Amino acid sequence: MTDPKVAKECAELLQAIAEPNRIRIIECLRTGSKNVTELAKLLQVEIVNVSHHLGVLRQAGLVQDVKDGRFVVYSLHPEHFNNESTKATFLDLGWCRIEIPHN
Repeated sequence: MTDPKVAKECAELLQAIAEPNRIRIIECLRTGSKNVTELAKLLQVEIVNVSHHLGVLRQAGLVQDVKDGRFVVYSLHPEHFNNESTKATFLDLGWCRIEIPHN
């Protein structure tokens, strides 16, 4: 049986991605790092909304950010995401692993 602490951590990560635009952001970041403006253009979503969703993903530890001049560049956190296959990206939530197929 899953340890209660592990189950809670997994549930928190699932809550962080349980929003369609956050899933779309993750999908965009699979191909490489991007700033908020690039993500907003790709998703056709307001910058303020993308920033909010990135904050949730960052707080959960699913994305990481690096300051690059006047921009903040976001990427998938390697602790949780693995691109070991050319066919899919894997999201590691501890006891469960989710495959995200590449388009």
